[in-house]
Amino acid sequence: MIVGQRKPIDEIYAMITANDIKKLLLGGCGTCVTISFAGGEKEVAELAAALELKAKTDGRALEVTQLTPLRQCEPEYTQEMSDAVKGADAVLSLSCGVGVQTLAAEFPGVRVLPGVNTMMLGSHSPDRLFVEYCGACGDCVLAETGGVCPIVRCSKSMLNGPCGGSVNGKCEVSPDIDCGWQLIFDKLNELNLGQTWDEVKPARDWRPSWHGGPRRVQQ
Repeated sequence: MIVGQRKPIDEIYAMITANDIKKLLLGGCGTCVTISFAGGEKEVAELAAALELKAKTDGRALEVTQLTPLRQCEPEYTQEMSDAVKGADAVLSLSCGVGVQTLAAEFPGVRVLPGVNTMMLGSHSPDRLFVEYCGACGDCVLAETGGVCPIVRCSKSMLNGPCGGSVNGKCEVSPDIDCGWQLIFDKLNELNLGQTWDEVKPARDWRPSWHGGPRRVQQ
């Protein structure tokens, strides 16, 4: 799941005032950022009220329209925003960066502002924190590592580990970080796959990763 955090209200308000926006469409997203409490209907309503109050306090005219499609990252859902977009000076998107760019592409000539910082791909941990488990690197090796990703769980993204700097199962970077390769080793033993521990992995092919411009996937 894409995890996002809403930008500070002062930063958002500064974007609005800098562009002299009087009619704002505040668009949420009903999937990922709803789960991470950054851009669902509730967060849209709270931010709309806060922005209107802040504008009123400053003596500014600001009319905020609220709309939360199921997803902003797919044109078939963003089209339900088309009528509201026509009457707005700008759109403030409470979605991930993909949603912001999808809106900008779907509605040429309309200013689309980001209201959320896209943080990572993550999942809930038992203590209700979002933890990054996948780097979306484009070349998955989880079948070989017991379902533990060495790219994100190892601080050095090593395909052959551990590096020798771990102590008591903790990473040398910080005692608060589990050694990714200790996790892999433990998981392989749990699955009775400890014999694969000594297999040397070849140098990684980084071509499918996030380097080198936008990636494209044919469906």
